[in-house]
Amino acid sequence: MKIFRSAAVALTCCIALIANAQESDMVLEEVVVMATKREQTLQEVSVAVSVVSADTIEKSQINDIIDLQTAVPSLRVTQLQSSGQTNFLIRGFGNGANNPGIEPSVGVFIDGVYRSRSASAIADLPNIERIEVLRGPQSTLFGKNASAGVINIVTAAPNMDEFGGSASVTFGNYNEIIAKADISGPLGDRVAFSLSGNTNNRDGYFENLQTGNSINERDRWGVRGQLLFDATDRLSFRLIGDYDEIDELCCGVANLQNGPAGVAIALVGGQVVANEPYAYENYLDFDPTNKIENKGISLQADFEFDSGMEFTSITAWRDQSRVDDADVDFTGAKLVERNIGSTNLDTFTQEFRLSHSTDSVDWLLGAYYFDEEVSYDNELYYDVAFRPYADILSGGCTQFGCNVTGLEFLLKSLGLIPPEVSFFGAGQGGAEMSTQTDETISVYGQLDWHITDRLTLTGGLNYTTVDKDAAVSQVNTDVFSSLDFVQIGGGLIYFQLLQAGFPPQQAAAIAASLSQVPCSAQTGPQCNQLLGFQALQFLPPFLNYPNSVEPGVSSDDKTTWTLRAAFELTDNINVYLGAATGFKATSWNLSRDSRPFASDLGAIYAAGLAVPNLTAGTRYAGPEEATVYELGFKGGWDRTSLYLTLFEQEIEGFQSNIFTGTGFVLANAGKQSTSGVEVEANWLATDRLDLSFAGTWLNPKYDSFVGGSGVGGPEDLSGRRPAGIPRFAMNASATFNFNMGSIDAFIRGEYVHESDVQVVDNVSADLASREVNMVNASFGMAFSNGLEAMIWGRNLSDDNYLLSAFPAVAQAGSYSGYPSQPRTYGITLTARF
Repeated sequence: MKIFRSAAVALTCCIALIANAQESDMVLEEVVVMATKREQTLQEVSVAVSVVSADTIEKSQINDIIDLQTAVPSLRVTQLQSSGQTNFLIRGFGNGANNPGIEPSVGVFIDGVYRSRSASAIADLPNIERIEVLRGPQSTLFGKNASAGVINIVTAAPNMDEFGGSASVTFGNYNEIIAKADISGPLGDRVAFSLSGNTNNRDGYFENLQTGNSINERDRWGVRGQLLFDATDRLSFRLIGDYDEIDELCCGVANLQNGPAGVAIALVGGQVVANEPYAYENYLDFDPTNKIENKGISLQADFEFDSGMEFTSITAWRDQSRVDDADVDFTGAKLVERNIGSTNLDTFTQEFRLSHSTDSVDWLLGAYYFDEEVSYDNELYYDVAFRPYADILSGGCTQFGCNVTGLEFLLKSLGLIPPEVSFFGAGQGGAEMSTQTDETISVYGQLDWHITDRLTLTGGLNYTTVDKDAAVSQVNTDVFSSLDFVQIGGGLIYFQLLQAGFPPQQAAAIAASLSQVPCSAQTGPQCNQLLGFQALQFLPPFLNYPNSVEPGVSSDDKTTWTLRAAFELTDNINVYLGAATGFKATSWNLSRDSRPFASDLGAIYAAGLAVPNLTAGTRYAGPEEATVYELGFKGGWDRTSLYLTLFEQEIEGFQSNIFTGTGFVLANAGKQSTSGVEVEANWLATDRLDLSFAGTWLNPKYDSFVGGSGVGGPEDLSGRRPAGIPRFAMNASATFNFNMGSIDAFIRGEYVHESDVQVVDNVSADLASREVNMVNASFGMAFSNGLEAMIWGRNLSDDNYLLSAFPAVAQAGSYSGYPSQPRTYGITLTARF
């Protein structure tokens, strides 16, 4: 109930703003959106959508989607291990980073073209017209890619009437230089073009003390060209081509808690900036590199029939290549030589839409085709310090050997391993090769029935079928991880019992019973003293698939729907009541952490496919199914607007992808639900002062999550509040416009807040919690000759908080995290013509 009481207070405050609004010639600008794939005003569209205008993007210095979250409280964008590992969440729902087999639950569309992975959607975009953030499941019109919401980015079309353009350069701290330019104009009576480009360079704010280099930098550029051809009064074409590159050192990882393994790190020559998450420095034995290349071309054709029906076709091809390399132990110790990941995506999409509007009915029919090929190669090899590190971690002496070195000597002396074998040798490790094909077909339709001038009923259906073929194979040279310590330890016990005089049959029976008993203070000598070495088997042999038991194929289909009733209470107030469902298809685990399902182990052993140390896990996570119920209020007056949404949203079988310290657990994890209230208000308090507020109150819960990865390992998280979702988030801004002679000027202030929350489920709140209190500001002047100047600052409060956290790799008891970006500021100079 607290959440609704808070909403009532916010609504009362906002209505008070309306009541005090003054008459004036100044009015709020009408905003047109494509949230339903046809043009509607923000006031009339019965969808929960936030719009960030080009003016806000410029004045707030929003350079990419990561910055966008400060303007939309329901949106969270988190950059993780590399520039391309970025998570999008809306209302606390979403996933997709750190595994190329997982498509995001939040779909990103740029000029109507779907970007299937976050790495293809984070680059800077010049000349943006607006960004629409659609909240809640949007699968009816946007298919399987939108079970949590949609980010729809619209860039400016070429200018058919006159030449114009702009050029800007930004100078900021950390030696930041951003340059953008665009030009547009007619090439004849029916053809227009636009060309834009951008570069973004900045030193890093996180220091690698081992190499002396700064990381978390910016080094990216891109170009984009468009042609608009009005072939006839009814037929037009819009051709868009783009190319962009990212080549950055990213991302810095801080130590949150230096556990017992930190002693071993120090003994092998490694250093860690311990227990200082906001020192913005650490020791990495090499700098993390990210290289991303995106390119694509799209053609949109629009045709209007004599009957008034409109036909739209959008054909697009996109290609993404990405290479990441990181020191994944995040210490100065030479534990890992390289962890190179190479991803390539080749995507083709085709959409057809047919629509028509009459006084009584608006309808839309569409079909969508998606074809994608994914390849992912990963290499992880040990470095020179891993062998002594493993010796220290396994240091306690037993009658079978003192550590990894002692065990190696023992097994060689018994002839159980060849003399040339060396455990954890530099260069040992695993190389995996993964592929996936995805063919998706959707057909959809939506109808708006205007029963009266004020009452409209909306119904929509989408049928989607998704066929995926996945394959993962691995070459593994980590000999230590291939040893079966149950069998070897049992054999050693057996020989001991024989030497003690036990008959062979009795010795075998006793050895078999003790082979799986780990040693502890309670068990005494009646145990297998080699089982403790299993904790060091980081790269066990991998069972390649497809195989005779596991075909590596998934086929999903789902019908999703939308149902809404919208009523125009007055000429200024609309209300709507709606429900919708969303769908996300099976996601395959394209990584070394992929394991056969427990239900398949029997058939795998029967077929003779089993590899040493084969354990159960998951190959994939099955489909997600989302449902939302919404009650919306939209009020628009000359000087004030107020949008309010109350909702209940849930997702069944959500695809959980949690890092446990040595790998990712990908599985369907029960049910997650959230009730909430969203408020957006804008008030032209005077002809010069514009005030805005956006707030989100959420009450999230794991209705069922058995086997969730907790701090100490798998546990039942059912009934708990999910981590990373603040109960309250808000953005409040004030913009004051004034004149200094012939100069138009403005000053803008912005406050961003998120309430305290545990960052991730498997790291305790004592180590990783987050509360955000950020202040942004800007001051700008526009001269009559087209020149503009703006000084700006983001996070002027220098607020420190964690983006994410995780158990440190191969360091039991240690935890790591990603700190937020510190204060940035600069000046932007612009020339418009």
